[in-house]
Amino acid sequence: MNDIKSLKEQQREKHPGFDGYLDCMTRALFTGLASFCLGFAGTYFVQKAVQTKLHYPVKYNILLSSLVATGIAYQTTSTRTKSCQAAWMAYEDKHTVLKEEKYYQLRTVAIQIPARFKYTQNQGVKGIRNRKSYYEAQMQAGQRADDDQELSTASGADSLDMRFLDDRAYDEVAGGAMRISRDVATAQQVLILQPYVKWSAKRNTPDDVQPNDQLAEATALIHSLPNWKVARGLKVPLESLERKTLFGSGKMAELKTLITDLRQEQQLTCLFVSKGTLSFAQKHFLESEFRLPVLDRYSVVIQILRLHATSAEARLQVAMAELPYIWAQAKDASMTQTRRQGYSLSDLQKEILRTRERKLRAELERVRRQRQLLRQKRKQQNYPIAAVVGYTNAGKTSLIKALTVEDSLQPRNQLFATLDVTAHAGLLPCNLQLIYMDTVGFMSDLPTGLFECFVATLEDAMLADIIIHVQDLSHPCHAAQRAHVESTLRSLAFSIAGGDSTASHMPPIINVYNKCDLLQSNDPPSVVEQESTTTAHRISARALTGLDPLLEDIERQVLAVTGRRKLQMRVPNGGPEMAWIYKNAAVVYTEADEQNPERLLMQVVITQRTLEQFKRQFC
Repeated sequence: MNDIKSLKEQQREKHPGFDGYLDCMTRALFTGLASFCLGFAGTYFVQKAVQTKLHYPVKYNILLSSLVATGIAYQTTSTRTKSCQAAWMAYEDKHTVLKEEKYYQLRTVAIQIPARFKYTQNQGVKGIRNRKSYYEAQMQAGQRADDDQELSTASGADSLDMRFLDDRAYDEVAGGAMRISRDVATAQQVLILQPYVKWSAKRNTPDDVQPNDQLAEATALIHSLPNWKVARGLKVPLESLERKTLFGSGKMAELKTLITDLRQEQQLTCLFVSKGTLSFAQKHFLESEFRLPVLDRYSVVIQILRLHATSAEARLQVAMAELPYIWAQAKDASMTQTRRQGYSLSDLQKEILRTRERKLRAELERVRRQRQLLRQKRKQQNYPIAAVVGYTNAGKTSLIKALTVEDSLQPRNQLFATLDVTAHAGLLPCNLQLIYMDTVGFMSDLPTGLFECFVATLEDAMLADIIIHVQDLSHPCHAAQRAHVESTLRSLAFSIAGGDSTASHMPPIINVYNKCDLLQSNDPPSVVEQESTTTAHRISARALTGLDPLLEDIERQVLAVTGRRKLQMRVPNGGPEMAWIYKNAAVVYTEADEQNPERLLMQVVITQRTLEQFKRQFC
C-alpha cells in the first residue's frame, strides 16, 4: 500500500493533471459498469417479451444478454477512456488543442522537437554541467551517478517542448494589439515621431537627455531590424504625453501633410511613435487619422527581441514579455469602444491568452529551478561569479571577450544583441578562475515589467559575487543611462527578494567606462571626476586599453567578497601536498626554497575553509 501511495505522489509531481486523470478514469469505469447492468437488464427483458411470440430455448437468455451488455460496456468505457487520456495529454502539453480548424480539434503530435538552452558557450569551465530536460531528469532520478559525471559545456543545456509558442491564434491576437508579426523579412518604411515635453516641470526624462538623443536611439531601434528603413525622423514638442490625441490640431494637420508628401515620394508602411507605451485610445486615434499602423517603443523592442531570441530560454521570456502589453491594451479600451472599433477579445481569445500565460509561467519556473541547481553546483565548486550588466549596446560582450580572450564570442553593434545569460571563464592576475555572466541589456522609457520577465536569468546577475557595470562613455546620455541601469537593478533586486526591501541585497558594483577611444581629445572627463564612492575605470574593450587596472580591481573585490586571501606555503617539491594545492586552490607562482632545495614556496589564493582542509589532511 505504501508503494502505491509513493507511486501516486511521484506521478503527481511529474504530471500536474494526474489527479484529474484518475477521477476521469474512475467515472469511466463506473459508467461502463452501469452500462453493463442496463444493457444486461434491457436485453433480458426484451427476450422475455419476444419469447411470448417466438419460442426458442430459455437457456440462451443469460448468454445473449451477457454478450450484448459486454459490448455496450466495452464501447462506453473505451470512449470515456480515450476522452480522459486526450484531456490529460492536452493538459500535459503533449498535444495541442488550439489548431487551425477553429482550434477545437485535438491532434496527436508524436515528434519531439528538441530546443537547447544557451546557458554557457565556453569550453573548460569545470563545475558548470549540462542538465537533462525536465522529463528526462525525472525518468533518470534514480541514477545518481549521472549527477557526478562531468559534462562539457556545449551549446545548450535543456530541451523543452516549445511547440505551444507557435500558435497562429495567439499571433492574430498579438498582431492586433502590437501591430507586429513574426515575418521580419518584410521591408518597412517607417516614419519616426519623437515626442518630448516642452516644459521641464512636466518632463519625466533627465535634464541631460535631449530630444536629439532620444531620436537617435529611436532610429537605432528601427535599424536593428533587417529590411526596416527610416523614411524620416521628426521631433514633436508636446505639452503632455497623456492626451488622448497626443498631438494638437495644428500639429496633426502638419503631420498629415508630411505623411501625404512621403507617400508620394515612397511607400510609407508604418508610424513609430517613440514613447514607452501608447494607450489604446491614443493608438486608435492616430491610426484612424493617419491610416497607418502605429507602433510604440514596447512593440518595436518586442519585435527586436523576437528576432534575436534563438534559444528556448530566450523565446520563453520574450513570449512572456508580450502578454502584459496585450492585456493592458485590451483593458485600456472600453467595451463600447472595442465593439465599435473591432478590438474586443472573444472568450476563446481570452482563454488562449490565459492558457499561454499559465504554460509560460510553468516553464519559466522550471527554468528558474534549473538555474538554481546550476548555481548550487558552481557554489559547491567554489567558483566566484562576476555579472556583467549595462545599457544595451554598451559593450558588455566585447568586454568579456577582452577579459577572457575567447574567440568564440562575436560582439555585434546592435541593440539587444544578447538575450541569453551566458557564462564565460577567465583568469584573474592571481590565476584564480572567475566566471563572467553576460546578461541582457537595459533600455530607458520602457516598463520595468518587460525586464522583470527576464528575472529567471537576471537572477544569476543579482546573486553574483560582484557586478561589473559597463557604460558607454562616448554616448552623450551615459550619465542618464547609468542612473537607469542602477534603478532597474534595484527594482529587480526588490522583485527577486519577493517585495521585501530588507532582504534585497546588491552585490558590490564596479563601474567601467567603455569606448573611451571614441572620445574627442577636448572632451572633459566630468563623469570620472565626479566619481566618489567607487573607482571607475576608463577602458576600451575593442582597443584592449585599461584592462590591467580593471582586472586588479576585480581581483581585489572578488577576494574580499568571497573570503579568499593570498598566502605563501612551503610544501615538499613533487609531494602530494603540491598536487592537492594545485587541485583545490589558485597558484599565483612558485619558486624554489633557497634554504631547503627539497621544499617549494607556493604563492596561492585560498579560502579559509580550504586551508583548514589542507591542515587536517597534511599537518
